[in-house]
Amino acid sequence: MRQPIENGIRAKPFVRSLRGEVQARPCFWLMRQAGRYLPEYRATRAQAKGFVDLCLRPDLACEITLQPLRRYAMDAAILFSDILMVPHGLGQKLEFREGEGPVLEPVRDAGGVAKLEAGLAEFSERVGPVYETVSRVAANLPDATALIGFAGAPWTVATYMVEGGTSKDFANVRLFAYRDRAAFRRLIDLLVEATTVYLLRQVAAGAEALQLFDTWAGILPEDEYAEWVLGPVARIVAAIAAKHPEIPVVFFPKGSGLLYEKAAAIPGVSALGLDTAVPLEFARRLQQRTTVQGNLDPIVLTAGGEALDRAATRILEALGGGPFVFNLGHGVIPQTPPENVGRLADLIRSWRRR
Repeated sequence: MRQPIENGIRAKPFVRSLRGEVQARPCFWLMRQAGRYLPEYRATRAQAKGFVDLCLRPDLACEITLQPLRRYAMDAAILFSDILMVPHGLGQKLEFREGEGPVLEPVRDAGGVAKLEAGLAEFSERVGPVYETVSRVAANLPDATALIGFAGAPWTVATYMVEGGTSKDFANVRLFAYRDRAAFRRLIDLLVEATTVYLLRQVAAGAEALQLFDTWAGILPEDEYAEWVLGPVARIVAAIAAKHPEIPVVFFPKGSGLLYEKAAAIPGVSALGLDTAVPLEFARRLQQRTTVQGNLDPIVLTAGGEALDRAATRILEALGGGPFVFNLGHGVIPQTPPENVGRLADLIRSWRRR
């Protein structure tokens, strides 16, 4: 079937899916589909000085983005990068330590926020290599494969910036937000501005869809969720829609539970990424309002075999009759056998809605 022409450009199946078109079989891609489970990824990563260098090397980042497509022919590629490129672009010190993950110089007061505000002038220069990666990937994709650009949502990025890395209880960021609301709001406003610039530049370089990752949205109570998750994301999505109404945006507020319904109501959000804990019946309700994306357990992908077949088929049968993109409920884990991903890809491609 020929793809419809919109504004002189043939929309790809993945883009049409995000806009609500129901496919004979769902489009699919996987979060962290380019990563440590692939031997070719590990070989490419060894050529970089470190993870930050890897994200800022367009030759290597482009190669890593394309690697899973060669094996599995997903319907979309997602830019290989990291959500912490935004604080790096603002001048916050960032490194990734083996066995520890990201380590940042913590920002916990108005003075720290002011330093980052001063760094906004050099933001695009610091993250410029990411735009080059987008351009290179776009030039090398198969004709029917879409390119997803992405960023972390302001709340989640702020958690890393304030905590200084990953956290078990997120006490520092939550205390900052409660004790000095004005300064914390300045930090969120700065992240809204930088993230908007970052995503618009990715679109200019060739991204055809965008995803906002809000990994730690689920740690907030309802009123704080409205303040630091819904509001900032709505502003970013509105700014993108004002300049590029043709670009669909996926929002993934992991762990949101019942608050997923409020996330689905953000104007301009084209699709909602669902985590593994979202019941399929609830997902079907959300699907009446928006395209849903998800939500296979990454551990069952690692387990493989009949357990994988059963879990994937259950999701396909529940959601495949509506606007839907198949994905995981979080990213592929490093222990996943590559052949299991191939098995899943074959299963999705062979499924047809009734």
